[in-house]
Amino acid sequence: MQRVLAQAIVDVVRAPTPITVGCFKVEVWGKPPHDYVRHYEILAKTDTMAAQEGIQRFTEEMEKLDAQEG
Repeated sequence: MQRVLAQAIVDVVRAPTPITVGCFKVEVWGKPPHDYVRHYEILAKTDTMAAQEGIQRFTEEMEKLDAQEG
């Protein structure tokens, strides 16, 4: 199985406050052979945490795809 390499960009849907988490729209895209694009809506304390969660979800999806194909 090849390592999944991906990048993310985050847009704020609802900014976090000291009391509530924020809502972020995260777009993740991978480098070949995992050159797919996925969009996630993620609740998180910061945009960095949302990006990390998006990349983690993307990686898990691509690993499942690799397992099904191989």
